[in-house]
Amino acid sequence: MAGGLAFVGCDALAQSLPPAARRVIELNGRRIRTVDVHAHCIVPAAAVLLNQQPNRSELLPLAGEPLAARVASMDRLGIDVAVLSINLNWYGAERDLVTQVTTMQNEQLAEFCMTHRDRFAAFASVALQFPDLAAAQLEQAVTKLGFRGVAIGTMAGRRELSDRALDPFWAKAEELGVLVFIHPLATSDPNGRLAGNGALGNAIGNPLELTIALSHLIFEGTLDRHSGLKICAAHGGGYLPSYMHRSNHSCGVFPEQCTPGQPAKAPGEYLKQLYYDSIVFTEEGLRHLAAEVGAEQILLGSDAPYPWVESPVDVVLRTPGLTDRARTAMLGGTAARLLRLA
Repeated sequence: MAGGLAFVGCDALAQSLPPAARRVIELNGRRIRTVDVHAHCIVPAAAVLLNQQPNRSELLPLAGEPLAARVASMDRLGIDVAVLSINLNWYGAERDLVTQVTTMQNEQLAEFCMTHRDRFAAFASVALQFPDLAAAQLEQAVTKLGFRGVAIGTMAGRRELSDRALDPFWAKAEELGVLVFIHPLATSDPNGRLAGNGALGNAIGNPLELTIALSHLIFEGTLDRHSGLKICAAHGGGYLPSYMHRSNHSCGVFPEQCTPGQPAKAPGEYLKQLYYDSIVFTEEGLRHLAAEVGAEQILLGSDAPYPWVESPVDVVLRTPGLTDRARTAMLGGTAARLLRLA
């Protein structure tokens, strides 16, 4: 626990590793400040309000981790600043309860980041299932609490992110100029096809959720109506950046399934105006993502404390074909600009 937050993580691993000096990242002798835009924590008091308990099958071997262990992990990985977000588990709550939950989360995250501003920033929480409330909460979080970004899920309750009912939220995010970090929610699997071995609901379902959400934002015209939005998709944008050329042809092949003139330009063009975290696992995956969307659209991500990528900084450093400018942007430059980190 630290200031009302709990850092979930691999306790056994963190406690078994010897203390390590803080790793400093340099390119050609120039110090680079690294910013991880995808790191998680929880506010236990908010979980109590929701009457929720951690799903042990999902969290094992994760457990409560002290702040010192999280900072030590960041030091070993060469991560200077972690941008915290809370996994979205309140979209089913009614209005009064979700107002309490998100208010508590934002106030405690803001207080924590204020006292640890050298190592942490955070994305605000909003009740996206109530778009008018979400817009008001976002304005409060930015103007009163100092947030520079907001985390949302891939759906707002039963609404797609492209639903016109969410336009008040998108308009407020565009007006405030904040970064919107889209993180997947659990995939709906009514036929149980993701059951069985392999954690398919996460391994396949999470990137699929992002692929669907981004596609709706493009094809339903949301990114045309709100062209100034700054959106960062977790997990490299799911499958869409690797297969966007099929989307470029879909309305030509099936014109009867598309509204004429919507979207206003080729789907692939929208992908080049979005941002993505770097969690695509391999140097070749990151090289390909950069080739498709542009290197300066990619932000460092770890998904801490979940051990998806052993060393996210080194994936960036080892990726072939990147210039020092591109690596600097990925490692922290773009994130610092978007989040206005001092």
